[in-house]
Amino acid sequence: MKDVRGGWTSQSPWDHWFRRVRAVAVAALLGTACACDAGDAPRFRDLPLRSVRVLASYPHDVTAFTQGLVYLNGLLYEGTGLYGQSRLSVRTLDDSAPLRSVALPQHLFGEGIAIVDQRIVQLTWRARLGIVYDLTTLQPVQQFTYGTEGWGLAYDGERLIKSDGTATLEFMDPITLRRENACTVTAGGAPVTRLNELEMVEGTLYANVWGANQIARIDPVSCKVRDWIDLSEVAARFSGQADVLNGIAYDSVGRRLFVTGKLWPELFHIEINGDGGA
Repeated sequence: MKDVRGGWTSQSPWDHWFRRVRAVAVAALLGTACACDAGDAPRFRDLPLRSVRVLASYPHDVTAFTQGLVYLNGLLYEGTGLYGQSRLSVRTLDDSAPLRSVALPQHLFGEGIAIVDQRIVQLTWRARLGIVYDLTTLQPVQQFTYGTEGWGLAYDGERLIKSDGTATLEFMDPITLRRENACTVTAGGAPVTRLNELEMVEGTLYANVWGANQIARIDPVSCKVRDWIDLSEVAARFSGQADVLNGIAYDSVGRRLFVTGKLWPELFHIEINGDGGA
């Protein structure tokens, strides 16, 4: 069965095989597998584990190795990774085909994104190079450097918040793009490593943990994990078919929380049980 873009959908067993082979190759490239048990909130059982309810699903590009996701004014902005395949794209929720898209140079592995006013800021993985784009045209307008790997990125209205795969979060000036300070994220007194894609949701920082099926909800002042969002049932839909959970976006107007994963065929609008919303 083919989708509207001419690629195989999740109905194809050959596509399942291809995506898993590519995922294994990427995991090898990234290094060791996640120390977290798959589907388990990483080692910390003294914090609440919130279940979710799927309210709606939308198409997602199965070729998109999702690294960064932002929803703004009815549009979904997505940064993707892999050498030679990294892109920045913008699309509507109802169509996985992009309205606009720009490719990164072949030697750059795209990572997290954040929107600051009329600019999109995108990290890259090991090159320690960031790119700034015009929000409307997606044309690159600036580059900057930083001292660690680039993983996730979010904007809290005053600062950019950056993850690098460790337990450290860096806080950056959104204009100069320079590091101002940093903190260590902990849960139950222990550091939470492999922090990946980030999103600010009504004053709380949401963070994917690479290789786990849970999202950490972090107090951005204390840098302590408040609780976990359990997405193991959502991720189980694509077991053996796609790659890991990664990608959080928030519609602040409609108060909708969206999640997806690398190479997933769907993006989900979810509600966190017990929250009455996001």
